[in-house]
Amino acid sequence: MNYTAGCFVGRIWNSAQGGPCLVTIKDNYVYDITSKEIPTIRDLLELKDVKEYIDRCESTKLVSTEILFQSSMKKNSDISLLAPCDFQSIKACGVTFAKSMVERVIEERAAGDPKKAESLRNHIGGLIGDSLQNIIPGSQKANEVKKALISEGLWSQYLEVGIGKDAEVFTKAQTLSSVGFGAEVGLNPISNWNNPEPEIVLAVNSKGVIKGATLGNDVNLRDVEGRSALLLGKAKDNNASCSIGPFIRIFDESYALNDMKSAHISLKVEGKDDYVLNGSSSMSEISRDPEDLVSQTIGRHHQYPDGFMLFLGTLFAPTEDRDIAGEGFTHKIGDKVTISEPNLGELINYVNLSTACPQWDFGIASMIKNLSQRDLL
Repeated sequence: MNYTAGCFVGRIWNSAQGGPCLVTIKDNYVYDITSKEIPTIRDLLELKDVKEYIDRCESTKLVSTEILFQSSMKKNSDISLLAPCDFQSIKACGVTFAKSMVERVIEERAAGDPKKAESLRNHIGGLIGDSLQNIIPGSQKANEVKKALISEGLWSQYLEVGIGKDAEVFTKAQTLSSVGFGAEVGLNPISNWNNPEPEIVLAVNSKGVIKGATLGNDVNLRDVEGRSALLLGKAKDNNASCSIGPFIRIFDESYALNDMKSAHISLKVEGKDDYVLNGSSSMSEISRDPEDLVSQTIGRHHQYPDGFMLFLGTLFAPTEDRDIAGEGFTHKIGDKVTISEPNLGELINYVNLSTACPQWDFGIASMIKNLSQRDLL
């Protein structure tokens, strides 16, 4: 991607500064904009006009974006990309696309067994697939479909959050635990059926204002969640199971919320076994309006003093077989996952077990101590 237009912000680890730094991009070069006034992304997104601040603030030229991306692909680099968020909560919405609703029902009925999924896919998909198209969640038509499905014995908790009035919003990862471009993403070793989930991620401040968007990989353990929806936390929140990046694109005159709503996200998985999977997710097909998802997350009912990052869900649900006929897709260690969108860039990660990925040890206490030691608080 050519970073000559638009307002991008992010975070890097800079050994020369002894910790995380805020950065922006100007003409394909990365600039450090960390200051005592604005030491965190959280503080930056609280500003009324982020772009105006970036245009006037002091900055230090570091490296080209090309060199930063190359450095981020290497382990233990002196400078590398981090997830472009810090003190924000990491939230996610599930079952926001009709196709993914069908796949979640299949996972539930298969009880996490990929061998059963194919026959269920043909049966259930044929019965309910078309009836879910173009339905507004919580509408009268949605309620009519709900009654019809219940009468056929096909109602599911996934369809409830898919077409019911209340969206599924859950905690995807802990604050500061997300990984960024070039890092390994982790699979809990208990899983044998899993996949990437390419998504748009909104950056929302404490007032509920959507300040920008980026890309994310909501790594998903299909067999674990399929066994029981009550295992959602175990399926979603593991070491290195959340990737966000590479940068947040701030909404301005060059890129706004309506542009994001027409985004087409591409996915490519490349295995060491020469396997290649291509997929996509189009925001134009989302069943719920992103602004409604934000309002269901933050409001008088729930506050986020440090803001939050919100995964919007995905249309992508891989069904093609990788090895064994009828068992669909699952990751293998070493898979390269590339999620891209023309206006937001490219997020690349490599798959490993959560137990083999670097341990997460830089939490909130470490962040505060680090900023204090650098006289940024």
